[in-house]
Amino acid sequence: MSWGTELWDQFDNLDKHTQWGIDFLEKYAKFVKERIEIEQNYAKQLRNLVKKYCPKRSSKDEEPRFTSCIAFFNILNELNDYAGQREVVAEEMGHRVYGELMRYSHDLKTERKMHLQEGRKAQQYLDMCWKQMDNSKKKFERECREAEKAQQSYERLDNDTNATKADVEKAKQQLNLRTHMADENKNEYAAQLQNFNGEQHKHYYIVIPQIYKQLQEMDERRTIKLSECYKGFADSERKVIPIISKCLEGMILAAKSVDEHRDSQLVIDCFKSGFEPPGDFPFEDYSQNIYRTISDGTISTPKQEGMRIDSKTTVGKAKGKLWLFGKKPKGPALEDFSHLPPEQRRKKLQQRIDELNRELQKETDQNPEGSYTDDANQEVRGPPQQHAHPNEFDDEFEDDDPLPAIGHCKAIYPFDGHNEGTLAMKEGEILYIIEEDKGDGWTRARRQNGEEGYVPTSYIDVTLEKNSKGAVTYI
Repeated sequence: MSWGTELWDQFDNLDKHTQWGIDFLEKYAKFVKERIEIEQNYAKQLRNLVKKYCPKRSSKDEEPRFTSCIAFFNILNELNDYAGQREVVAEEMGHRVYGELMRYSHDLKTERKMHLQEGRKAQQYLDMCWKQMDNSKKKFERECREAEKAQQSYERLDNDTNATKADVEKAKQQLNLRTHMADENKNEYAAQLQNFNGEQHKHYYIVIPQIYKQLQEMDERRTIKLSECYKGFADSERKVIPIISKCLEGMILAAKSVDEHRDSQLVIDCFKSGFEPPGDFPFEDYSQNIYRTISDGTISTPKQEGMRIDSKTTVGKAKGKLWLFGKKPKGPALEDFSHLPPEQRRKKLQQRIDELNRELQKETDQNPEGSYTDDANQEVRGPPQQHAHPNEFDDEFEDDDPLPAIGHCKAIYPFDGHNEGTLAMKEGEILYIIEEDKGDGWTRARRQNGEEGYVPTSYIDVTLEKNSKGAVTYI
């Protein structure tokens, strides 16, 4: 299958076909360029979306403490990584496909132009040989007619008795001249014909097949290049599929980390007032002034006694109106440090106790003789007995001997552990469990080197030993 033998007379059609091939190549390059722009705009819009919904944390923002919020922020981070992979796809397509197509299109145009010029030159040379052969043929034909005329004129004069010998001799010389010229043109025509036939054979069996073969190879290379670019177009996206899948898996893990019970407990911890619900309202008997005792004429029940209201009930009712169903009363908020790990929370609370003790001691020093009130029964002779001991939390959080391991855990997410009392860990790291989560969202763990600290329970996959107390697996 060769263009040179099958399409020897289709130069113009091959010219059109090769031009169409280049146009189609550039059309596909334009398609790839528009796809790159789509990927770039998509990645940009995704990044803007992530930026729009990323939390703007402040000291009063407690929203990230909820597992549903933490999961959403993790999903945003994964989506941001996903946007980066779309940018990688666009970059790969631009370098491997679009840029390669544009360079190849330029080279293809140059090569096509060269082959077509060679074909046109070969055709022009063959046309020139044909014209030379045709001119020699026409000239030979013309000389043959002149020789025939000279032959007829000589025969007429030779047969004419009235013709002079000089006229006959002149006609004979003219005949000989024309015959000689016809013979020379005949030889010239034969030589030109032989040369043309040789050039024509060379043109159609050597030159043109070679040129058409080069055009065929060029067109086939163009087809192969398109095939490679089609594959590269798909490979540009297929390369990032594992990373995209990892991003999607991260989103799924974030979804699985949502703990509705923990979030509900956080709501309780954030909004619990500590007050008791309002008690029952007492019965107020307004008929006691109507029914009197006949014997003594006094009121059966003293008004003051009947109207006495339990102080606890009154306080509960008042506080219920002011807090539970109205605006929360303004006052100094007491920080319980519940968002900190247990060890750090213990230290913060201990610091607060020390501050209160110092303030109390300061008040005692200013009133060494005691203070007095209007009510003598409420006289204060000295500072009240302190019930908060500085080391009351030590028994709970600090032991002389290291705690035994009750299980192990695997880190699902990395944790930096910047806060005091926490333990940094890497994703996939295996740690020993030495104390379970007590409902505050923190688990106490230890490395093999003996380093201990608290890690978020939602960041680990915990497996407790079967023989340990309260063995359970957190996911």
